[in-house]
Amino acid sequence: MKLKTVVQIVLAAAIVGLALWLYSSIMKPVRFDNEYNVRRAACATKLKTIRTLEEAYKQTYGAYCGNFDTLVNRLLQEDSLLISHTVVNYDKIPEDVDIADVPEPEAIKKGYMTVVAMYVNPIAQLREQGKLSYTTEEGELHEISDQEIRDVRYVPYPKDQQYEFDLQAGAVDRGGLQVPVFECKVPLDKLLADMDHQDVINKIAELERINRYAGWKVGDMTQAVTDGNFE
Repeated sequence: MKLKTVVQIVLAAAIVGLALWLYSSIMKPVRFDNEYNVRRAACATKLKTIRTLEEAYKQTYGAYCGNFDTLVNRLLQEDSLLISHTVVNYDKIPEDVDIADVPEPEAIKKGYMTVVAMYVNPIAQLREQGKLSYTTEEGELHEISDQEIRDVRYVPYPKDQQYEFDLQAGAVDRGGLQVPVFECKVPLDKLLADMDHQDVINKIAELERINRYAGWKVGDMTQAVTDGNFE
């Protein structure tokens, strides 16, 4: 084989190798960002569900809950949410009265309607209100099952490890009034534990430089808000 041919082969191999290296270098951060966004979305879905459960718990028991076992078991198992609805007493309505024309407060005062209070299951109430469902990537409406509620505590990634969200609850003082608060979060070093270590460190540093929490959270233990930093 002539020297010129050998040189051409070596150069061709070097060019191909360089092209592959450049492609890999360009695509590496793209792949990281794509996976980061997938995991962010999965976390957001779970954190929204946890917020819904916490709001139902507060409505039922007057405070937020800082323990997943208590939060999930009480909401699933107890008929503890007090609701009220009105019942029309048709036998007490004069024939010349159209109940549709009578304002509810007046109808109750005259005995045409009665307010009935009853205890219901908080989860059943949430389902009836359509608050325990979400739209999948395929555009389908998915109703969250009881098992998914029990598993809501687990961070969705990494798939081969099982981390729990950090859940806290308490109260903050607002002018002498104790206002209930809660916070649920997961740091990026757990959510991205199986991804490239240096990429994760860089992402955390990037968020810390702009004073952002390096992870995903909903609620806050220092102020009465229920917003999520993914929104």
